[in-house]
Amino acid sequence: MFNPLEATQYFVDAAQRSVLFLDTLRQRGNQSLEHYNAGKPPVLVFDYETVMDGADFERPCNYVLLRIMPPVDAPTNPEKRPFVLFDPRAGHGPGISGSKESSQVGVALRAGHPVYFVSFKPEPVPGQTLRDVARAEMRFLQRVASLHPDAPKPATVGNCQAGWAIMMLSAHAPELTSMVGIAGAPLSYWAGLEGRNPMRYLGGLTGGNWISAMTADLGAGEFDGANLVANFENLNPARSTCARFARRS
Repeated sequence: MFNPLEATQYFVDAAQRSVLFLDTLRQRGNQSLEHYNAGKPPVLVFDYETVMDGADFERPCNYVLLRIMPPVDAPTNPEKRPFVLFDPRAGHGPGISGSKESSQVGVALRAGHPVYFVSFKPEPVPGQTLRDVARAEMRFLQRVASLHPDAPKPATVGNCQAGWAIMMLSAHAPELTSMVGIAGAPLSYWAGLEGRNPMRYLGGLTGGNWISAMTADLGAGEFDGANLVANFENLNPARSTCARFARRS
């Protein structure tokens, strides 16, 4: 039976939630504009300084080497193995690997290791190639090693797309690397569980990386990382696409 009081309470609650939702979108938009106007700096919660900027190289690129400043209560030991963390470039903004205290950066700092961070600027330098990026990253590792002559060779950690980037780097310059860690790096299309992860079949059925090359050509030489984010959604269609339609219905 229709209850006027309950109906009124329902519509008042719905109106209040709608206002709160719109206010959240407003705050999010303002934060995005502030971050954009600031030049889209890394979202690191740690202080840092620039050690090398790939824009200054003979073959410039939009990657930079940052030194993470250790907190006062957790000084680093320059003779400990330095960690070089490579940020993912899969549609995300720079600084994900150190966007909070409990992160790869934070854990390495608390263990007393010098920490360096390979970040990137939002837009690529006109004409830069993946080879230019790889050369820049090699120079970054050489510089870190030179700053810590009494320490073991740097440990490298690559997240997502950066994982396969440092695997290529390690293959071309094995003398620069020692410990290599890759987190969530898509190194093989057959990875995953049989009958459960559709991307392992999609990668094989579509014939390799020609789609990426075509997408880059359509983007006038630039590959939009949003395409990789879309692939993340395809890793579990039941959770993303199907759940989205279920919520709408």
